[in-house]
Amino acid sequence: MLRLPVPWRSAISPDMSTSAGPHHDHRTASWAYAESFVPEDEVLLRARERAAELGCPAVLPGAGALLRVVAAALGARAVVEVGTGTGVASLWMLRGMPADGVLTTIDVELEHQRAAKQAFAEEGVPPARTRTIPGRPSDVLPRLTDGAYDLVLVAADPHAYPEYVAEALRLLRPGGVLAVDGALHGGRVADPARRDELTTAVREVGRVLRSDERLVPALVPSGDGLLLAVRR
Repeated sequence: MLRLPVPWRSAISPDMSTSAGPHHDHRTASWAYAESFVPEDEVLLRARERAAELGCPAVLPGAGALLRVVAAALGARAVVEVGTGTGVASLWMLRGMPADGVLTTIDVELEHQRAAKQAFAEEGVPPARTRTIPGRPSDVLPRLTDGAYDLVLVAADPHAYPEYVAEALRLLRPGGVLAVDGALHGGRVADPARRDELTTAVREVGRVLRSDERLVPALVPSGDGLLLAVRR
C-alpha cells in the first residue's frame, strides 16, 4: 500500500477531483505516487511541521520538487517568492538555484519569516543568499526592479493573486518563469459549478495567463496545482 508522508497526507481530499470510480482511484494513486517521488528530508519536514503549527500554507512535495527543477533548469540567480511561510518552498527553490543565487522572499507575518530563517539555518544557507522582506506584497513588489528576476513564485493570499501576478510579470526577464501555487484550489477551479470569490480569482489568473501572447503557460497538477508561464 502506498504511504504518504504524515505532514501532508491529509492534503488529499475528495474535492481534488470532480470524477469518481476506478479512474478517479487510479488518478489519486498516481498523484500520491508522484508527490512521494522525491522524498522530503528532515529539514523540509521540520519546516512543514512549523507551517502546520502556525497555520500557514506550504507547497506540497510534488510542487516543491517541480520548483527545484525549474530553478535548476533556469540557473536562477535572482528569485522572488511572494509568501515566505515557514520556508518550505524557499528551501526547494534554493536547492535548485546556483550557489550564488539570491532568494528575495516576502511575507506580512514576521513569525512566519522567523520560522523560515530557522529552516535556512538548519539547511546551512549562507545569510547572503536570502533577503527576507516583511510587509504586504502589494507594498513591496512595486519597489523591486523591472525585468531583473529569473523566477517568481506567487504563493500567498489567493484573493490577491490577480494583483500579485500582474506585478510578477513585470519583474520577469525574457525567458523567466512565473509559478503560481494552489492553482487548482483543492479541485474547485476545475469545477464550473464553483463560483465563489476565491475560486473565481484563482481561475481568472489562469485565464489571463493563457490569453497573454507574451507567455507560454501550462497548468501542472503537482501539489495543489502549479501554474507555470514562461515570459517570451
